Amino acid sequence: MNARGLIGALLWCLAALPVHAQGFAGLGTSAEGFAAPERGRALVFPQDHGPHPEYRVEWWYLTAVLTGADGRDYGVQWTLFRSALAPGESAGWDSRQVWMGHAGLTTAEAHFSAERFGRGGVGQAGVTAQPFVAWIDDWHMTSRAAPGEDALDVLEVAARGADFSYALELRAEGPLVLHGDRGYSEKSTEGQASYYYSQPFFSVTGSLDLPGGPVAVTGQGWLDREWFSQALGEDQAGWDWVSLSLDDGHRMMAAQVRGGSLFTAGTWITPDGTPTALPDGAVRFTPLQHTRINGRNVPTHWQIDWDEGGVAITTEPLNPQAWMDLSVSYWEGPLRFSGSHAGRGYLEMTGY
Repeated sequence: MNARGLIGALLWCLAALPVHAQGFAGLGTSAEGFAAPERGRALVFPQDHGPHPEYRVEWWYLTAVLTGADGRDYGVQWTLFRSALAPGESAGWDSRQVWMGHAGLTTAEAHFSAERFGRGGVGQAGVTAQPFVAWIDDWHMTSRAAPGEDALDVLEVAARGADFSYALELRAEGPLVLHGDRGYSEKSTEGQASYYYSQPFFSVTGSLDLPGGPVAVTGQGWLDREWFSQALGEDQAGWDWVSLSLDDGHRMMAAQVRGGSLFTAGTWITPDGTPTALPDGAVRFTPLQHTRINGRNVPTHWQIDWDEGGVAITTEPLNPQAWMDLSVSYWEGPLRFSGSHAGRGYLEMTGY
């Protein structure tokens, strides 16, 4: 492809992603013609591990908190986004599906990120449910599960940027978890919602390649799956989201959606995978410290409270400068937390 063709393809991809509209990445804009999530629709596996082209936006989102053989903390992100110009899928260059990959690697001193774009229908990027593979160029998330296991029970994940790469193996040590009302996850009082489930019980082994050399790592991983057509209300600008792995084996997802009105959601997960949905208002996020990043004041240290469950924790990022300075920019990085409970997790903040 010549330079003009490459630039044209990039602009086509960016046009397909609603980056500049209302709400973070346009997720509050109209979704006319696309399917809308419906309460009571049962999630079905392995089919729902695959793509849903009748919905406007979808992602396969992995984060991992890791410890190196050198004793240092690390964080890794691997994400594949699907965005649709129109509902449905067509073969070849008639495809209306656009794919974007994000990869991140965080150390205490540095944050690395990389981005890829791909067109659907031509083999450059996509997802298949059986066998499960998600890919864009040479980045991939590939199932190695045995017959009879869930496709996400064992995964190989790899990505690379200009100055980093990683290769990880993930093994699930617990079940899939459905958020909200059996996978129907509300985002606002106006009715915006998504289908949302996670695999929060991965053990992780693998290696990182950094400018200083390779590092063997072990740790914990969390995979989010979500699809929707209009996730935010028109007055909502972005969200703050945490995934928390407690030292006692519990897990917790919590999020707040910011804007003219504040909406919160969460899930408390027991060590055996039993979820309890936390309704709007149950969780409180209080910023404790801001960091100046690219001309923005970003809240990088938080107090998170769930009074009914006895959760009162403070978070500390591994690297306050973990900014994904990409076409759609946001903060994403690993953290440790202490207080009523201790452990490790990941923080994502959009719309700042």
